[in-house]
Amino acid sequence: MHLHQHALLKQDWELCGGLPLNPLPPNRGRDPNVPHAPVRTPNLTAEEERLSLRNALRYFPPALHSTLAPEFAQELRQYGHIYMYRFCPSIRMRAYPIDEYPCQIRHAAAIMHMIMNNLDPAVAQFPQELVTYGGNGQVFSNWAQFRLVLHYLSTMSEEQTLVMYSGHPLGLFPSLPSSPRCVITNGMVIPNYSSRESYEKMFALGITMYGQMTAGSYCYIGPQGIVHGTLLTVLNAGRRYLGTSDLRGRVFVTSGLGGMSGAQAKAAVIAGCVGVIAEVDEAPLKKRHEQGWLMEITKDLDHCMQRIRQAKRSKMALSLGYHGNIVDLWERLWEEYERTGDLLVDLGSDQTSLHNPFSGGYYPVQLSFEQANQLMNSDPQRFRTVVHESLRRHIAAINKLSEEGMYFWDYGNAFLLEAKRAGAEVQKSGGGATEFKYPSYVQHIMGDIFSLGFGPFRWVCTSGNPSDLAETDDIATSVLEEISASVTERVRQQYSDNIRWIREAGKHNMVVGSQARILYSDQRGRVSIALAINKAVADGRVTAPVVISRDHHDVSGTDSPFRETSNIYDGSAFCADMAVQNVIGDAFRGATWVSLHNGGGVGWGEVINGGFGLVLDGSEEAGKRARTMLNWDVSNGVARRCWSGNSNAYETIQLTMEDQPHLRVTMPYHVQDEHILYNALLH
Repeated sequence: MHLHQHALLKQDWELCGGLPLNPLPPNRGRDPNVPHAPVRTPNLTAEEERLSLRNALRYFPPALHSTLAPEFAQELRQYGHIYMYRFCPSIRMRAYPIDEYPCQIRHAAAIMHMIMNNLDPAVAQFPQELVTYGGNGQVFSNWAQFRLVLHYLSTMSEEQTLVMYSGHPLGLFPSLPSSPRCVITNGMVIPNYSSRESYEKMFALGITMYGQMTAGSYCYIGPQGIVHGTLLTVLNAGRRYLGTSDLRGRVFVTSGLGGMSGAQAKAAVIAGCVGVIAEVDEAPLKKRHEQGWLMEITKDLDHCMQRIRQAKRSKMALSLGYHGNIVDLWERLWEEYERTGDLLVDLGSDQTSLHNPFSGGYYPVQLSFEQANQLMNSDPQRFRTVVHESLRRHIAAINKLSEEGMYFWDYGNAFLLEAKRAGAEVQKSGGGATEFKYPSYVQHIMGDIFSLGFGPFRWVCTSGNPSDLAETDDIATSVLEEISASVTERVRQQYSDNIRWIREAGKHNMVVGSQARILYSDQRGRVSIALAINKAVADGRVTAPVVISRDHHDVSGTDSPFRETSNIYDGSAFCADMAVQNVIGDAFRGATWVSLHNGGGVGWGEVINGGFGLVLDGSEEAGKRARTMLNWDVSNGVARRCWSGNSNAYETIQLTMEDQPHLRVTMPYHVQDEHILYNALLH
């Protein structure tokens, strides 16, 4: 072992020793060199403030309460939450190679690897507030929880499971070697109390947590995770709306360069189009530019219009970051059309964090970034009014451009839902509860892909070695090329897009944080890739275990009526059986850890989603688990979509049953003559 590894190992041992209480670490407060989460406004009563303090002090012996209580009280009143900054580690947070964690079992070390990656300042949006992305996607609620979790993982055996209650480690409990090593729930609040207002209080009390999708499940892999989904969305939007796969000279306008939305610039360039992305916060704008994900930055709308025209003419791939408000950009594009007759935008969307519209997820056009941050804290009710005014202007500009031929879609970030609540003109005439004037990208673009069984499959090389990632890229490419020769044309198109992606991914500097990769694959592809990678670990071609997971935004991971299940039209779009069954099924079919969350992407109370992590350590047992679990993980959602009436899913699950003799799915009979329904209800 090298000397620098010895040093890291010593630090890790200290980090895994539980809460440092004697002596207490110095209270350094907030680090001014990293971005910080907006101040939360839970509006606690005096009694609730005392309860919040009492809850936080539960982690510490009474002898320390007189020291910690005043500083925790200050954090609560100053920031709206007790983060316990004193216990934020001083070591560099990153995904260290798996062998550097002082664990009893490698599966626990793999989970540590993933947690540390989620909190890496290069990956995390607000690292000191334990927020990975989305403005409020927490890994933990406070730093005491982080330290206890690492301690438990370092001591865990193969006959224990770590149980996580919304960031709180309930403890290690006896279980079987075949059981998950960690079971995570986030935000499992009784439905009638799952409102945005109740969340703010519950989070401030330290009793629940918004884990987003892959923040609180320890499976985030940086913005790469959504680059690929955004790329596929833009490519398929071009096919559907513009009738072409060649997007050179076409302009895609959107907003957001923070956490997940930071991927949009890179995706646009890989798709070959002109991507113009507005961002009000200079910090993520600079971060994406320094990472090489964003080619150019401008604050000048005149220059922005000039660059769009130049790039359209030359058909160059360009990612241009506009440092300003997206509403100003949309309104200027409309002014250009009125003045010159040039429609400078072909495709449009939005990725502001509108699941969190009043606490930093959306910045109204009437205020500067600094003014907005101040008003959301000093006068939350006034800020809410200003946000609604801005959303009405936002939609008005989009409506005008769309009437002239621009195609807009909702990115599942609750944009249209919040715009409707603001009174903007987004209602679809005669539409159902999940339908707006503009479609969700699931309804028009990605829903058919989900119904074919395709979704965001991921893996992480825990060695931290780029050569391992390159090897797994080659493995995945070979597997997909072999399978694509024997599939239908519709499925072959998806395989072709993903083969193109995986060949390009290595060239585009995708890795931020852990050595990870993502691609969209169906059931057959996921199982085949996992088994091939597991064999490569066994053979030593890949030098350390590989963690496989997926975005919860997938075939069966998420029940979300305004996104993942927005194309479910049998009335069950608001039912969450699929996501809950997914996690239960993954748990007893071999997942290393599972997670179930309220909220994620579209907001608290709007979605239930679940995910998993599975360690491929080269063993025969790991291969068996991967085959069994991944088959269920996909078929569960395809079967549900089939039952709801989706023809793609019907065909897909039929083919799967032919391939798997133990699979038997209840298939729907369709009403052939609609008049039967009308006639039956006449009397």
